Amino acid sequence: MSEVQVKESGEGGKNKQKKQTLRVDFTPMVDMNMLLITFFMFCTTLLKPQTMNLNMPSKDVVDEKEKNKARESSAITLILGGNNEVYYYEGMPQESDYENPDFLKTSAYGAEGIRKYLLKRNAGTYEKIQALKIEKGEGKITEQEFKEQSVKIQDEAMKKLKIAPTVMIKVSDLATYKNMVDALDEMTICNIGVYAVIDLADGDRHLLYRKTSNGEYLTEAQRAAAKK
Repeated sequence: MSEVQVKESGEGGKNKQKKQTLRVDFTPMVDMNMLLITFFMFCTTLLKPQTMNLNMPSKDVVDEKEKNKARESSAITLILGGNNEVYYYEGMPQESDYENPDFLKTSAYGAEGIRKYLLKRNAGTYEKIQALKIEKGEGKITEQEFKEQSVKIQDEAMKKLKIAPTVMIKVSDLATYKNMVDALDEMTICNIGVYAVIDLADGDRHLLYRKTSNGEYLTEAQRAAAKK
């Protein structure tokens, strides 16, 4: 541990001042530190990463043929544009709809924007899941029971009642990562059970151009055709 070394010096029996050298051995402390680190590693609960639930369907779900089979009464397409702009349209557009800028509705992020519209479209399902959240908060049901009952409610609204909306999120080249996160947050807040993030189609790009007159939404081929 530690020891004191005393050195004496003197001549002719004369007493001289003793010089003491103190040396502390820290080797046992290293072993103790390793034991403590090991103890805390086994006894401490590691922080769990906070993640966001994201429904990502398989590729065959978002295939063009499958999209055409979606019910027009429940299909909603969100298009995330530049400058924090968000647009939407209902149902499956026909060829003539891509030439009509009024077919694309303008909205905004937040409670008074797209959220208000989605809550209206998801009425019935939203209230039931909110009631489940209250029961979970009061400890009446567990987290697992909440998830199972929520899936059952959304499945019933989708397949039996046919009132749950199917939301397709399309991100333009001018949208930001924050816009993407905000859109996904709205899906969670509004309890949207079925949604997917898919590519922006050429028709959607043309519709954005007709709505905003911004040629940056177009592909190079579309820009060349627009100049003719």
